Amino acid sequence: MTTAAYTPSLGDLITFLADDLAEPDSDLAPGLAQSLGQGAAGIALLHLERAATGAGDPATAHAWLQAAAGEPVSATARAGLYAGAPALAFVLDIAERSFPGRYTPHRDRLLDLVVQAAHQRLDTAGERLRAGRPTHFAEYDLISGLTGIGRLLLRIRPDEAVLGRILEHLIALTHPIRRGADRRIGWWVDHDPDPILPTHGGHANFGLAHGISGPLAFLSIAYTTGRTVEGQLEAITAITEHLSGIAQHGPTGTWWPQWTAAAGNSHEHGHPPRPSWCYGTPGIARAVQLAAIATCNATLQRLAEQALAVSLAHPAHHEQLTEAGLCHGWAGACLTAWYAARDAASPDLARLLPETTASFVTGFERSTSNRSLLGGTAGIALTAMQLAADATSTTGWEQCLLLT
Repeated sequence: MTTAAYTPSLGDLITFLADDLAEPDSDLAPGLAQSLGQGAAGIALLHLERAATGAGDPATAHAWLQAAAGEPVSATARAGLYAGAPALAFVLDIAERSFPGRYTPHRDRLLDLVVQAAHQRLDTAGERLRAGRPTHFAEYDLISGLTGIGRLLLRIRPDEAVLGRILEHLIALTHPIRRGADRRIGWWVDHDPDPILPTHGGHANFGLAHGISGPLAFLSIAYTTGRTVEGQLEAITAITEHLSGIAQHGPTGTWWPQWTAAAGNSHEHGHPPRPSWCYGTPGIARAVQLAAIATCNATLQRLAEQALAVSLAHPAHHEQLTEAGLCHGWAGACLTAWYAARDAASPDLARLLPETTASFVTGFERSTSNRSLLGGTAGIALTAMQLAADATSTTGWEQCLLLT
């Protein structure tokens, strides 16, 4: 697909991308079909949203669902919201709510496997806690860990007993781990955030996708929807106090580092990071805003909303956005800002949305032939649909991003 000279309106962009994504891929790499972020499962979300709004054909959505389920489904303890049985269960639940009666048995069978695997994961995580070892992304985060599993269950089975165990485990991440004389924050991991960004001795991650902002957003969403366990409000407060403490304030406004690391290897100071959904200030700010709403903390809410606003308005922030996608680009920043503006205490974010949307459409010129949800045109099209409608999604697909 060639896009270098194409600068469409939102409506043209939606039609153009939806048409390009009409036919399922026939050459997906093994394991990618059931990937929410990279494969057919995520692209199915676009066609389900279009079909649910009457803009698309349910047959196209079903074809992508078939593509997503076209290989053996991973239901091991390693499967997370973005891969395997949990990913397919999320997509099938959206399909069932949009077109009742067709997908329930398949979704429920997958959910039973997800619940079983979640209990196993929690047992393993409990052993890790008792041993005082650091955690890891795959244990707790949104993409592959218990936060993502929890968001899936809160959507479909909010009364499931294992959901309470998940909430309790995420609360435990706010308690420090001790091993001999060593004392670390409870969500400290002993691995790098990325192979090309070594953090010798480990790091504490703050991003929405892999860091503590994911559990914060989920604990807050669960709290405001009435799914609570003992210590939940205290955990929300503890995380927000930590994030308030490491927030950076200066000429470029308030922003958050992506992580802090051992041995002085820290991202706390210097230039603000790219204002992305996954690691940047927008995602962290949305999590803090959700926490502020849950705890009725007007001061904290103001901090979060001002930080998000400046990340969109200040060139030192937004000039780092060089692509249009959900994870790292303008789509993620726009969609995060749209949901934050809907809940904001002031109109500042809403006033920024038209200019941010224009930057998102222009940013499409630099997009690639990637068709996926997180990095490609499926996520771009879904974002364009939401911005064009200026209304919440019909299917709730954005729950997989922890924006709601």
